[in-house]
Amino acid sequence: MRVILNGKEQDIPNGLTVDGLLNHLDVRPQRVAVEINRVIVKRDRFAETYVQPGDTIEILQFVGGG
Repeated sequence: MRVILNGKEQDIPNGLTVDGLLNHLDVRPQRVAVEINRVIVKRDRFAETYVQPGDTIEILQFVGGG
């Protein structure tokens, strides 16, 4: 299915949850915030929130520094 992921149109497998998408992208869920269609998805809902065709998804990674 096609989604907009971080500003770019991309094909991803059907039926993914947010957890599944992060796993597919090899992204550690502990270090990101996810927004779908301008709504922040709470981390405790990653496993039950399904990505739909046409969704606009932003994955923001936390970066430490000093």
